[in-house]
Amino acid sequence: MGIKWDEFFITGDPLILGSQIAILLTMIGAVAAITYLKKWKYLWTEWLTTVDHKKIGIMYIISAVLMFFRGGMDGLLMKAQTARPEMEFLNSQHYNEIFTTHGVIMILFMAMPFLIGLMNVVIPLQIGARDVAFPQLNALSFWLFFSGAMLFNISFVIGGSPDAGWTSYFPLAGKEFSPGIGNNFYAVALQIAGIGTLMTGINFIVTILKMRTKGMTLMKMPMFTWTTFVTSILIVAAFPIFTVALALMTFDRLYGTHFFTVSGGGMDMLWANLFWLWGHPEVYIVALPAFGIFSEVIATFSRKSLFGYKSMVFSILGIALLSMVVWVHHFYTMGSGPAVNSFFSITTMAIAIPTGVKMFNWLFTMRKGRIKITSAMLWALAFVPCFVIGGVTGVMLAMGAADYQYHNTLFLVAHFHYVLIPGVVFAVFAGLYYWWPKMFGFMLNEKIGKWHFWLFVIGFNVTFMPMFFLGLNGAVRRAYTYSAESGFAPLFMLSAIGSIILAAGFAVFCYNIYWSIRYADRNISSDPWDARTLEWSTASPVQFYNFAKLPEVKSLDPFWHMKKKNEGLTLFDSEIEEIHMPSNSWLPIYMGVIFGIAGFLLVFEWHIAAAVAAIGIFAGLIIRSFDYNEGFHVKKDEIHRIENAWRKTEGEVHDHVS
Repeated sequence: MGIKWDEFFITGDPLILGSQIAILLTMIGAVAAITYLKKWKYLWTEWLTTVDHKKIGIMYIISAVLMFFRGGMDGLLMKAQTARPEMEFLNSQHYNEIFTTHGVIMILFMAMPFLIGLMNVVIPLQIGARDVAFPQLNALSFWLFFSGAMLFNISFVIGGSPDAGWTSYFPLAGKEFSPGIGNNFYAVALQIAGIGTLMTGINFIVTILKMRTKGMTLMKMPMFTWTTFVTSILIVAAFPIFTVALALMTFDRLYGTHFFTVSGGGMDMLWANLFWLWGHPEVYIVALPAFGIFSEVIATFSRKSLFGYKSMVFSILGIALLSMVVWVHHFYTMGSGPAVNSFFSITTMAIAIPTGVKMFNWLFTMRKGRIKITSAMLWALAFVPCFVIGGVTGVMLAMGAADYQYHNTLFLVAHFHYVLIPGVVFAVFAGLYYWWPKMFGFMLNEKIGKWHFWLFVIGFNVTFMPMFFLGLNGAVRRAYTYSAESGFAPLFMLSAIGSIILAAGFAVFCYNIYWSIRYADRNISSDPWDARTLEWSTASPVQFYNFAKLPEVKSLDPFWHMKKKNEGLTLFDSEIEEIHMPSNSWLPIYMGVIFGIAGFLLVFEWHIAAAVAAIGIFAGLIIRSFDYNEGFHVKKDEIHRIENAWRKTEGEVHDHVS
């Protein structure tokens, strides 16, 4: 497209210059530290080439924490710009870029990997399996996600960020109104990451259907496993739609087609329909696993089985089904007509019914329970009232006539933050505090965790509650400034102060990780919460083969009943057999790198170079086709040694009889 080399790097903005310097220094520091500590071989063999679902899950979580920081910085910059009337901290173009990248990063590169990371760590353990169905595909899923995330993130220092909003509506996102390459990053990077997510969905469907341990019927699965299963079905149903939309967007921007260009005979509303056909199920793709996390946490710390298990299952299925038939409520104002708007208004309000059922399930689980207030439980408790606010305002927005007033205001922004932050972010924090000892063999500090909780929850409410009132008073979204005469200034300033408190909460969370890595007690039980599901019947951190002997399930909450009846906790030498495990592979990271290189060249419309790089993708597929590595066997002596080391720990409920 004739981009000049002096335009390759973004220059002229001190914020971006500072970011470029920080990125460069961070990369140099990381390489220097790994070289000094002689950890390259360890990094390669233990992490970069691993196919272990637990390590892949941890890499997803680390990526999500980094993306949380990046997306949070975008949020703080927006709040700084709108803290006072007619601020000149950011110009209109920079503001457009920041709210675009904030939305994409927080939903696709923070929330998704956080949840998929926890799913990777926990699900095979909950169903009594030794790994996912396709371990190498699982690794490829991660590296494609990571490649897409990195490609998207370099846009703000190389080439220019996307600037058409996280929804990237046409005609604004087309070449006519966005001639730069910023929106090419959106089209290509999200395509690469989306392919990885689609693979994840397929992998977990097969894993849950085919690899459950003996006795675990569908109606004996833990609720997190159920929500992961339904989420995976939604991924397989919805992500191909987004894949098609992004492909058409790529053709429009790179090759001059006119699928979405009105002046060329295309339909801009085609993009809106395709995007939200994926986009609204995507809301529940991130919300349903979160509901499963809350179910596990509330049941464990209420010391009770989950109330209304079957109704929870059916409500999950109802939410998934309805999520596919509500997408038009995102554009009531775009001329669909009263009949269409009325239909989708009804389906949108109907989705509140199964969601409300779940609320009562959680409340009745806590009723008469012996509740233990831990950091994880605090997040679950705070979720209920905050999410209800998001849900009630969602029903308000579901009414087509009323939405004409609400739609383009900050009321809508406040609504979806009250849905997504309590419904997803609170959940991943609850899940991290809950499963952290299972991942790493030590607990996050509970005292620091409570500081994290209170700062984050107070900051969240102070940030977004004023936006409801700003929206009702007429403050529009996506506006980078406003006049002093509008009267919006006090509430905007209050919201900005809230964002600082929110950021302080996240900083305390990061400090908690640092403190716990350095000082937390490593001599803890493998079941510190007196939990209910099978992942807690293993060592902490979990041995690489998960289970020396696959457990047999006889009821819901199997581990709880195993402890109460003192059954199935003892491992006899005669029961130990060799275990077959998959070998590490360099192919997934290779494919991620090649996809990233080809995608980068395609973004800059260097088509011949991109085609040459794409040959590497086909080469990887061919190599995989002739890969006859059948894995390795873990010998009985090694299993005996590993099991003895953790089962003999003082205070354990487990035993090992030699």
